[in-house]
Amino acid sequence: MSVAAKQVVLPADWRDFFALTKPRVMTLVIFTGICGLLAAPGSINPILGFTAILCIAMGAGGSAALNQWWEADLDAGMKRTSKRPLPTGRLRREDARDFGIALSAASVGIMGVAINWLAAAILALAVIYYAVIYTIWLKPRTPQNIVIGGGAGAFPPMIGWVAVTGDVTAMPVLLFAIIFMWTPPHFWALALFVKTDYANVGIPMMPVVKGEKSTRQQILLYSILLLPIAVAPWWIGGTGAIYGIAAAALTLGFVVLAIPVATRTAVEGDAMKPEKRLFAFSILYLFALFGALVADRFLTPLMSA
Repeated sequence: MSVAAKQVVLPADWRDFFALTKPRVMTLVIFTGICGLLAAPGSINPILGFTAILCIAMGAGGSAALNQWWEADLDAGMKRTSKRPLPTGRLRREDARDFGIALSAASVGIMGVAINWLAAAILALAVIYYAVIYTIWLKPRTPQNIVIGGGAGAFPPMIGWVAVTGDVTAMPVLLFAIIFMWTPPHFWALALFVKTDYANVGIPMMPVVKGEKSTRQQILLYSILLLPIAVAPWWIGGTGAIYGIAAAALTLGFVVLAIPVATRTAVEGDAMKPEKRLFAFSILYLFALFGALVADRFLTPLMSA
């Protein structure tokens, strides 16, 4: 049954609109945005800082709603996403679209008026990148979708940084690059154990199009490439040793967990423990890495005083 045929079944409530914002994903978006804001040199009024993070959350939520509006039929065909509000008919597609547009537009407008227009422009780019470039153009057309599309989730720490400083320097670019390089091994680890879902709806994710062997090799390659990028903020003098040591240790752990994923040649049934372990660690990795960035920002001056 199509999504359109089921859209009058159930009444919506606020929880359905909240679900459109992908709250689990938004948790990481908000956290990295806060870390970018706190790690930036200088200071920002707490109320303005809260406003900046709220705008980041609204922009992320709005683009997620637009993503689900566009992919409602695809979500209906995937076990992992079939219980979302649009596939189950709890929301009309046009309501999701209007909600996404309104939330996104409000986030950019408030950011520009309350914070600065450079941060607002980057936020607008992030929304367009995810809702249009990734969702509409890249995802259904190329197995490199998540590689190029990784930029969509890499903007929050840059936006948080620019909200404080008002300019783009090497440090926020490196924070962007870390998440950009982290995204492929993080997402492909997930794609390996849900590839049937993507195959069923014709999405050309790497494991479906290029096969598991190529995907596993690229997971290890991107994990290795992540190491110098993650440590680069320390190398350029943008952070102290607290961050540098944490970044090196965490990323080496990432590589170690990627090795058994890359070297596996046969998988029996659904027992993909190395893949699931890497996926779980990849989430913890980003929280810990950006947490170390903030800890370094506040502890290093105290240690050198």
